[in-house]
Amino acid sequence: MSKVLFYVGGCNRAVSYFATSNATGIAAFRLDTETGSVETLGVTGGIDNPTFLAVAPDGKSLTATSEVLGWNEGTISSYAIDPSSGTLSYLNNQPTRGDIAAHLSYDASGRFVASVNYAVLPITEKPNKAVTVYPRAADGSLGAPVAEMTHQGSGKDPARQERPHAHCVRWTPDNRFLVVAALGIDQLVIYAFDPATGALIPHHTAQLPPGSGPRHFAFHPSAPFAYSVNELGSTVASFAFDASAGRLALLSLEASVPPAALGHNHCSAIKVAPGGRHLFVGNRGHDSIGVFEIDSSSGVASLKQTVAAGGKTPRDLEFDPTGALLAVANQDSDCISFFRYDAASGALTPFGKLVAVGTPTAISFRQLS
Repeated sequence: MSKVLFYVGGCNRAVSYFATSNATGIAAFRLDTETGSVETLGVTGGIDNPTFLAVAPDGKSLTATSEVLGWNEGTISSYAIDPSSGTLSYLNNQPTRGDIAAHLSYDASGRFVASVNYAVLPITEKPNKAVTVYPRAADGSLGAPVAEMTHQGSGKDPARQERPHAHCVRWTPDNRFLVVAALGIDQLVIYAFDPATGALIPHHTAQLPPGSGPRHFAFHPSAPFAYSVNELGSTVASFAFDASAGRLALLSLEASVPPAALGHNHCSAIKVAPGGRHLFVGNRGHDSIGVFEIDSSSGVASLKQTVAAGGKTPRDLEFDPTGALLAVANQDSDCISFFRYDAASGALTPFGKLVAVGTPTAISFRQLS
């Protein structure tokens, strides 16, 4: 089937570190993956700054964070998805147990959701949690938190690493561990995960070079490797992943932009292509997509080229369900751009027209029934 749904979150409430707040809520669209035509389905309001969102693995619901400066706790809200119309129906929300909700993900079973808080309030302010886990019911609604953890420490950059700043959370492919990117302490923090209860136990940390600032990360779809995109250093780190031990070992570090752009660039999202041959990162400032090739033997990702993102400040990237299209949320150009992905060469070719949407910060797809 060539039609897919996609949802876009954005900034709709003024925040000092966003240039604009032109979103109106969670926008829904229908995309024809063969022709590139896009139909606007509507906007779900009643939510503040849904700057990150994701469709659940079973496609029945969508969960979004609310990132609001000054709140001691953000919120994480769940919506049921009507698969025919794409309409969202509010289910419920839960507190994120910390300020500046930044990211969320689902475990492999779809029974749990985790969120992380970037946090900018004084570290003495409660509840000050970095990561929180929630049970997810069959209808997609979220239960009260069943696990939460606090991070400690600081890093090399006094302006951006004065505290841990959790920025991304994902489960390992085998669902045995939960991993958090802590931008402020240059670490990927690993927790053992109990799939029966949702409980977390501190397990291990993978250290990056000082001042790297890991923002997002992703696991290889079929090989024992993982990759982090580092906001402050504008680099991509390749890791070997020992699934049985639940450990990551740094293999390499490579710039995501040409040397001349390093001084004014801050990386954003990272996506490994479905086949595992390439990965892509967003370069904010350089306003490009970094195209990396992954060595099948060593797992090391090497920059091959950069491609203009189709707008300013590419904050999020997402593949459609076919794996043939890459969507880019250009935050400061109020648009989504699409690219055809060539799985053999890694080439990205602009596809279709730009989709107008205010201050887009996150994209998530759902296959139509």
